Amino acid sequence: MPSDTPAQPARAFERVFIIVFENYGAAAALANPYFKQLAGRGAYLSNYYAVSHPSEPNYLALLAGDPLVADDGVYNLPQKNLVDLLEQAGIGWKAYQENYPGGCFAGSVAGNASTGLYARKHNPFITFDSIRNNRARCGLIVNASELAGDSAAGRLPAFSFFTPNMDHDAHDQPLSYAAKWFEGFIEPRLSDPNFMRGTLLVVTFDESDIQSGAADNHVYTALLGPMIKPGSTDTARYSHYSLLRSVEDNFQLGTLNRKDAQAPPFAACNFRGGCSR
Repeated sequence: MPSDTPAQPARAFERVFIIVFENYGAAAALANPYFKQLAGRGAYLSNYYAVSHPSEPNYLALLAGDPLVADDGVYNLPQKNLVDLLEQAGIGWKAYQENYPGGCFAGSVAGNASTGLYARKHNPFITFDSIRNNRARCGLIVNASELAGDSAAGRLPAFSFFTPNMDHDAHDQPLSYAAKWFEGFIEPRLSDPNFMRGTLLVVTFDESDIQSGAADNHVYTALLGPMIKPGSTDTARYSHYSLLRSVEDNFQLGTLNRKDAQAPPFAACNFRGGCSR
């Protein structure tokens, strides 16, 4: 199993924890009281965009620097991805998936007899052959219930990706429902030094909601953590490729030479001591 200690010194953050919600544009997310106040406690990226419709291409872009597919189908892909870069550098990772059955499960849904609370289309890790077909790697895709124990024991990896289930991520329930769940989930962790010490928390959405007319893919993205300047707004143009690039740059991984290679990473001014602005 790869070490949880970066092989090279981290730059702005020691760990990153990414959580992705579903199908609401930035304006709708900011209209929710909890998401709005959370953005005010960190750095809000006011000009951040998803890269495709529907969901799955955006999740794949976050991990591979390209949407790779055009729909929410079941794909088995050979492309190199962020996990390859992380493991090459000896940097630990884990994908926490709510209602995931474990055991390298590669089915399309689980956790519910009808639509499923877990959906493979929101778990980009299992799509890649180099992860799915490697028992050690796919063993690092785990049910989200493992997070509490990992955090309490100081075992959080350098890179964590958390996918809420289809109710908690606002896919099958209103955003107000997801926000209430998220507040209960994240507030204890924001005050827990085991979780937050050195951790950059990234809260984003996979795409905007086409049905409501917000098809421009302008989505809510907020950064929180002890290294973040609270109450700030960054108006630079970013995308899911920028998030990937920021992780790559922070851990000195190089890039995947796809759209991540041209994407701007998050500006140093979002981080304490990053610039004088």
